[in-house]
Amino acid sequence: MGLKIIQSYDSNFVLEPNAKAALFGLLMGENFLQQIAVQLQCSRIEFAELLFQPVPYSSDTPKGMPAEFEKYHESIDFAIVNVPPNFMFQAKIFKPSRLCAIYQLFKS
Repeated sequence: MGLKIIQSYDSNFVLEPNAKAALFGLLMGENFLQQIAVQLQCSRIEFAELLFQPVPYSSDTPKGMPAEFEKYHESIDFAIVNVPPNFMFQAKIFKPSRLCAIYQLFKS
């Protein structure tokens, strides 16, 4: 079986307002924020209210994300976190099946 090379991938998605509100509530939950802050060794973090769908690696998307989000990957002031599958399920989001959230880091 050979590799299938993907030339382009549509990473656009729209979340229903109720699902988006539920997901944002989970992503801004105090316990979750504290867990991430401990893992990233910073004093606190804030959800930047930015989500994206991971994309297949290609010459146009070498980091596996839409190009407009690569600036966050390269910044020391932001972190990209996989949205936990149980959050997706609780928010009743089934498409897309995976999302990443961007958080701003604050170090003291």
